[in-house]
Amino acid sequence: MALLGWATRKQGQSAQLALETVPAAKLALRAGLSVALSIGFLWLLADRWAAFDTQALAAAMSGLSGAQWLTAFGFTLASFWAVGRYDAVLHCHFATQTPAATARRAGVCAIAVSQTLGLGLISGAILRWRMLPDATFWQATRLTAAVALSFLASWAVVTSAVLVALPGAPYQSWAFAVLSLALLGAGLAIAAPQPRWMRWRLPNGFTLARLLGLCAVDTLAASLAFMALVPAGLDLPYTTLLPAFLLALGAGLALGTPGGMGAFEMTLIALLPLGESPDLLAAVLAWRLVYYALPALIGAGLAIAGPAKPNQHQRPPLPSMAMAPAEAGLVHQKVLSLAALPTGAPVTGAPVTGAPVTGAWVTGRTNHSLLALFDPIGPKGRVQLTTSLAALDQLAKGESRLALIYKAGPRLAAVARRRGKATRRIAWEAWINPKTYQLAASCRAGLRRKLRRAEAAGVTSAPCPTDMAPWHALDRIAADWATAHGAERGFSMGRHARTYLAHQKLYVAWRNGHPIAYVSFHFTDREWALDLMRHQSDLPDGAMHSLIQAAIDDAAQHGVTRLSLAAIPTAALGQPDLTTRLMAAIAPELGAAGLYRFKSSFAPRWRPLYVIAANRAALAICGAALWRAIVAPPPLMPEIEQDDAEYGFALDGAPWHIPLNS
Repeated sequence: MALLGWATRKQGQSAQLALETVPAAKLALRAGLSVALSIGFLWLLADRWAAFDTQALAAAMSGLSGAQWLTAFGFTLASFWAVGRYDAVLHCHFATQTPAATARRAGVCAIAVSQTLGLGLISGAILRWRMLPDATFWQATRLTAAVALSFLASWAVVTSAVLVALPGAPYQSWAFAVLSLALLGAGLAIAAPQPRWMRWRLPNGFTLARLLGLCAVDTLAASLAFMALVPAGLDLPYTTLLPAFLLALGAGLALGTPGGMGAFEMTLIALLPLGESPDLLAAVLAWRLVYYALPALIGAGLAIAGPAKPNQHQRPPLPSMAMAPAEAGLVHQKVLSLAALPTGAPVTGAPVTGAPVTGAWVTGRTNHSLLALFDPIGPKGRVQLTTSLAALDQLAKGESRLALIYKAGPRLAAVARRRGKATRRIAWEAWINPKTYQLAASCRAGLRRKLRRAEAAGVTSAPCPTDMAPWHALDRIAADWATAHGAERGFSMGRHARTYLAHQKLYVAWRNGHPIAYVSFHFTDREWALDLMRHQSDLPDGAMHSLIQAAIDDAAQHGVTRLSLAAIPTAALGQPDLTTRLMAAIAPELGAAGLYRFKSSFAPRWRPLYVIAANRAALAICGAALWRAIVAPPPLMPEIEQDDAEYGFALDGAPWHIPLNS
């Protein structure tokens, strides 16, 4: 109650709102049930203990050697080492940006005290709130619930694996069933896309593996601590103890009694062939002293001392949109976001003039991948590529994901290769300088023929302000195009939406007073980049060339020195290497030879683009995730369809990722 009173004083309104989400009647019922179960089990044990030889029990306790106590304490330390890291893994999963050391300290404190007090959801939430200075009570409660549920699930898998592996263990048929369900659930969590209605992001394969491994270390270390305290004269092989211990531990966890008291002892006595042996009870009492009482005292001391000194590092300032490439306008679809990367050093404001800085990245996320697009963004000439690569790896590791960079420039790719990363040329970007562009050049003779054909067909192309666009006609054109081309692509490719196009330069081709096609360009003061190209099926020859030419002329009048015609995949060039042929076979849309001929008619310059990952395995895993994100994108966020133009760079991650502090 003292802790609850302190918690209420810490953040009165936050606590009140959080506690109101759980009806008082449910809290009282849960507490009353836990107390009743504890009393019932203790009554049963007391009834049996009345017949025990207390002198024999005392003799068994006094017979434990100092080495046994020290060994048990060592295994207890190993168990709580895993407990602290268990919390840190879930902080990574929820992207709370809590330092790992702070998360571990809070986890050890909360588990050490709450496992002894009982009512783990309430006591654990209060203690985590105490130890996490930036968390609200509701956030601490959600984290505690996630720890409890994931640990019970991991315990079920670890225990089932032990029961299946040890011959003669009980409940093996049930263990096979649990393992089968666990494999099915893990497969769905890893491979299946997460439903958009689900607020909590399902853990990916890396998170599941770490949670399962830490649970195994925790429970096995706890059992070894118990085994170390078994009196020397007791004939109890570890292979006999382990299944009974794990099942008894689960019984105590499931019932939520303080320290699992009563449920643990009754289950252990029932499953072991020793019966109500004084030596066994001596081991139980000694284990409770080492594994529960001592950690509870240490955890209480940590709670009294409070959280560690708050991290003084500030989030690096985001660069302005003017520093970003024009294609960064993709973030207006709310699938990508601009992420500031950790620097590992305090950031007290704007970077010192002339000092190299860590850039931000345009990022998106899949279950197992952190996908960064383009080169890092920051002040020209001051972004340190090596530091930015390391910071991106740090960000991905903090989210339990693999990092991949898509459409990286040649300079970044060269730096990555020197750092031992796997790189592959994935595309070629076509670009021109509108200020020096000459339509009359001999290399553009084919383009001039296309433009004459479009003019002869009565096609006129011109800029179209988005607030005056013929949206109903453009919507029909986009729908027809999507039907003819097998749906729109996503992620790094724009999709038709009015509020998204409101952030772009729009050019419409007209014929007989009706729109027949349009193109759109991302734009900044210094760069434009081609995004959407949509047209109806019966398009006159040269109409799309006419649209691009209109955009080039307009860009020249605005003093733009770089206009990107976007990229074509390497497979479009018909390169003969095996990997490219396999990619083209798996994804035929990569062989865009017609797109290459179209862009080549403008005689652009070509810039190679690369994909970068830590190694070839990560390149394959993240590359598959990237391809899936492009060809099978989720529906656009509902906000993108509303008539609301107030979209900016998101700061905290992909929109489907609901962080812990939501």
